[in-house]
This record gives sequence, structure tokens and C-alpha cells, in this order.
Amino acid sequence: MEPVAWDLAERVAARVAGREPFADSYHHDSLVPDFAELTAEAEELVAEETGLRSLAGPARARVTDRAGWVRANLSAFQRLLRPVTDRLAERLDDDAIGARVTRTVAGVEVGTLLGWMSTRVLGQYDLLIIEEEGDDDQDFVYYVGPNVLALEKRYGFPPREFRLWLAIHEVTHRAQFTGVPWLRDHFLGLVNQTLGSVDPDPKRLLQGLQRAVEEVRAGRNPLDRGGIVALFASDEQLEVIDQIGGMMSLLEGHGDVTMDRAARDRIPSADRFSRVLKQRRAKASPGAKLVQQLIGLEAKLNQYAQGEAFIEAVEEAGGRSLLDTAWQAPDRLPSLAEIREPHRWIERVA
Repeated sequence: MEPVAWDLAERVAARVAGREPFADSYHHDSLVPDFAELTAEAEELVAEETGLRSLAGPARARVTDRAGWVRANLSAFQRLLRPVTDRLAERLDDDAIGARVTRTVAGVEVGTLLGWMSTRVLGQYDLLIIEEEGDDDQDFVYYVGPNVLALEKRYGFPPREFRLWLAIHEVTHRAQFTGVPWLRDHFLGLVNQTLGSVDPDPKRLLQGLQRAVEEVRAGRNPLDRGGIVALFASDEQLEVIDQIGGMMSLLEGHGDVTMDRAARDRIPSADRFSRVLKQRRAKASPGAKLVQQLIGLEAKLNQYAQGEAFIEAVEEAGGRSLLDTAWQAPDRLPSLAEIREPHRWIERVA
């Protein structure tokens, strides 16, 4: 029996996401042609700024609503978690009642998290959504149209400027994963290495809780390292989580830096967009912050600032040519410790 009720997760997510009023706005019709045009323009701006050109062909935009974003990410979740859910299913087969309860609870939890996230996300390039090679219905840059419209209306953003600015960030991530030949496989390998060794034994839950208590006693937030998953990870898994954290900090910081630089001469309102979105990230309610911490999103938000600081320090020491060495091979990527102390990475690769 499947340990997660994915169909229930989708229904719960739809209810939590709600319906954004701007989904029915006449402005919605402008999103598809705008993002098709501006995503192509963003790709050229990113290539000129970073030197990274996609090896997978031109970027394609897909405007979706919250429900569409949820469906795409549910599919990605199913593939991503399969190593864990397959082993968990074997254990649940011996307890039919427990299996039904577990899969229902898991479905509600996954749906609640994705539904909440769908109200926040503006754009996404997520390589986990990519399926089999040769499948034409993949490798899209996603934009959640109603959320984009709501933000434009709330802050009075010039739509064409804001959409290009947003496209630059997402296209930068696509250029990273499709322009650096080894990066996608390396990242997925790290993720699979982490999940492939997850032990669904309840004893691991108790060990994770004990570790959380020890972290609190030491004056540290036990969720800072990567959300609730990190609490139940072994020492070997934590090392891999730190590798992923270092890489994602570099990619997120690089995305923000590229967005600001590529937009400098093309988007007059870029500084304002950047300032407003950083304030938006920081203004989450206490309840939202807890959710962000539990799912590791708080760690992701920290990656933006840490990654930007790392890039600034590296470029100050050796310019963009030094930063570009990070794209040469997996062992040139910074660890999480090196992101926080850039001189360690500079000394190692210089």
C-alpha cells in the first residue's frame, strides 16, 4: 500500500491554497505572451552576464495557477521520495489499519505544506520536475500567474519590468543546471544518496528528537541545518546535507546577484523589486516562520544572503574568473562551512 495518499494531498493542497481573486482578472491574459517573450530575453541577459548557456535548447515559459503548481510539485515529490516510501510501504503492509491511518495523515501533511507554499511562490525552475529524457512536456520555467498579479497590484509594480526581473532569476537557475553539464546529475545524486539511506524506523524519530533537545540546550536552533529532515539524518547524511546546502547557497546567491546585475540597465525598478521581496521574505508571521523552518525553507531563505556574501568575497579576492572555477567540477563547489567562511574556499581552490 502506498504510504502517502497523494490524491488526498492534492485535494487538501487545493483547499489550503484557496483561489486568488486575480486568477479571473483580465490582466491574466497578458501573462502568457509576456512571459514567453520575456523569458527568451532573460535567457540572453543571463548568458551575457554569466557566460552560462543552456545545452538543452531555449527556455520555455509555462504560466500556471496554484493548483497547477501543486500538481507539478506533487509529481516531483512522488519521484523524489520513492526510495523512502517504497521501504515504508513494506513495513506498513503488516498493519492494514496502521497503513490507512499513516497514508491519510501523510497525505494531509504533504497537501497542507504544498498548498501553503503555492500561495507564496512566484516562479520556479525545478529540475526535479524533469522526468524522462526526450519527454517534451518538461523543462519549463514556471510562473504562478495569480501570485505574480497580486504582488504587482499590491506594490504598484510595472508589470513588464517585474516579469522580466522575475524571469531573469528563474532562467539563471536553468542556465546553472543545463549549462553546467555535470551539475544536475551531481545534485540529484546527492539527493538520492540522502534519501536512499533514510531509515523509516520509528527509533530514528526518537534519536532525532533527542538530537533536537541537545541542540536547543546548546543554544542552537535544531531546524537551522535543513529542516526537520536533518533531525533524523545520520552523521553521514548530515555531511551530504551540508554539501547540498553549500551548493544551493551558491546557486541561490548567484541567482540573486545575476538578477540584479543583468537587470541594471534594462529594468529601472530593479532595486525596488529587490528591496520589497527581501522585506517580504523577512516579514513572515511566526506561524509561517515555523512552517518554513520545519520544511527547510527557512534554511533556503538564508541561502540567498549567505550566497550573495560568499560571491562578493570571492569576486573581491579574484574576480569572476575565480568564482567561475566553482563550475569546473563537483569538488570545486563550496561546502556549507566554506559558504560561511569564504576564505576557506578561496584558499582551497586558488
